Amino acid sequence: QVRIVESGGGLVQPGGSLRLSCTVSGINFKIYRMEWYRQTPGNERTLVAGITSGGATNYADSVKGRFTISRDNAWNRLYLRMNDLKLEDVATYYCKVGSLPYWGQGTQVTVSS
Repeated sequence: QVRIVESGGGLVQPGGSLRLSCTVSGINFKIYRMEWYRQTPGNERTLVAGITSGGATNYADSVKGRFTISRDNAWNRLYLRMNDLKLEDVATYYCKVGSLPYWGQGTQVTVSS
C-alpha cells in the first residue's frame, strides 16, 4: 500500500522560509521521479518542482531561484526548501510519485504579514 505524508507547512511572513518534507512508503522510492505540486481553492494543482531518480531537477518559472527540491533515497523522503516566500506562494502543497496516481493529504503554506 502506497502512503504519502507531507509535513512542514505553516505560517510565515513575506520573505520567510519553510522546508516541506514528504515521506513515502510502499514503493521502491529511489527509482521514481518525485514532484511537488500546489493548489489553491478553485484551481487545479500545478507542478512546482520535480526531481528525477538521478537527481536532475526542474522548477516552475515562478519559483526558480527561490525553491530547491531534494531527495533522500535512504529515508524515502522528498524535500522542498522554500526561500523568499511571497503572498502568491500561499497554497496547499502536495507530494507526488511521478507516474503513480497517489497523493498525500497535503500541507498548507500561508504567507502573511
